[in-house]
Amino acid sequence: MAAPAPLISLRHVTKVFGSGDTAFRALKGVDFDVAPGEFVAIMGPSGSGKSTMMNILGCLDVASSGEYLFRGHHVEALERDQRALLRRRYLGFVFQGFNLLARTSALENVELPLLYRGDDRKLRRERAMAALEKVGLAAWSDHTPGELSGGQQQRVAIARAIVSSPDVLLADEPTGNLDSQRSVEIMELLSDLNADGITVMMVTHEPDMAEFARRIVHFKDGLIDREETGHVRRSRENRAIAAGGAG
Repeated sequence: MAAPAPLISLRHVTKVFGSGDTAFRALKGVDFDVAPGEFVAIMGPSGSGKSTMMNILGCLDVASSGEYLFRGHHVEALERDQRALLRRRYLGFVFQGFNLLARTSALENVELPLLYRGDDRKLRRERAMAALEKVGLAAWSDHTPGELSGGQQQRVAIARAIVSSPDVLLADEPTGNLDSQRSVEIMELLSDLNADGITVMMVTHEPDMAEFARRIVHFKDGLIDREETGHVRRSRENRAIAAGGAG
């Protein structure tokens, strides 16, 4: 059986900031494919190009040269408004800072992407509650961020990212502001979402968090330096199945 076509393809992608003698080449010709349903961790030192690449993948920035194909369509050829539509329809974002509205309930925070999309109020509420239930916070829907722990706030942020049913979840240091226990809980949640079919791409500097991914890509000096395959740490559900089989 033939392998599925890549969901994401980068071909000879470069990114240059500035010009002349002060120009900085953040990406120097990156080739990169992501298949549907993958969980990819992106690692590398500061200045390696990993965050620049994620910004390009998320349509938050554009490459200086090269091709970016999403579902076979050339993203680099799209206008700004078209890239915004792609971002709104197919991509979800989770950041190190939770970026929640402080005086707004968890439910209303999760509703925001659907509000921007123009969905009606009833549909927004139903989908936002379903997303909160998926991350285990349905009972906290009327709480504001100040009434939630850091781990709970990140769960709300993840619910907001998945409420529009994106194809790809882009996570930038999603555990950077959490303690080790909450970090593992968030990674287990991302792993479970991936098992449900969402493609996950995550930037992290934490090797133990990267172990949840099926594939780890290391950046260095604007290029992919090496890759590792296979994930070491498994989701809560898979561990329970394995434990049951062992018994």
